[in-house]
Amino acid sequence: MSLKIGDIVPNFTAKDSHGEVFESQSVLGRKPLVIYFYPKDNTPGCTTEACSFRDQYEDFKDLGAEVIGISSDSVKSHHKFANKHQLPFILLSDQDKKLRNLFGVRNNLFGLLPGRVTYIIDKNGVVILIFDSMNAAKHIQKAMETIKELVL
Repeated sequence: MSLKIGDIVPNFTAKDSHGEVFESQSVLGRKPLVIYFYPKDNTPGCTTEACSFRDQYEDFKDLGAEVIGISSDSVKSHHKFANKHQLPFILLSDQDKKLRNLFGVRNNLFGLLPGRVTYIIDKNGVVILIFDSMNAAKHIQKAMETIKELVL
């Protein structure tokens, strides 16, 4: 199963960068969400993407949206990555790839690299955009444009 535009995102849980259990129902259906899946902590493209989301995080917050980054890195790796780059948003560890499978994020580059996909979810929990591109820089711009259209 993979989520498509118009689908309601089911509730899920995962550990965040502090080792706490994050429950999606705390934000799903309450505010717009930017959920982005990325291949790996501390790689050039993923660091650029995370820092771009960091730099625009207040703009997302001002629009009432929350940003969540997800990769299969460990809680410990996320903790170091978030601290090193002062990431203010939630990072979830998906080591068993349950979330990647739930959302339907496929591997890229002949199946070698985990995909880079951003989902925009409205305040009712409905997927309104799925942006699938290995170009890390384009995700933030696309997410911001879509959130603005949603709330303005």
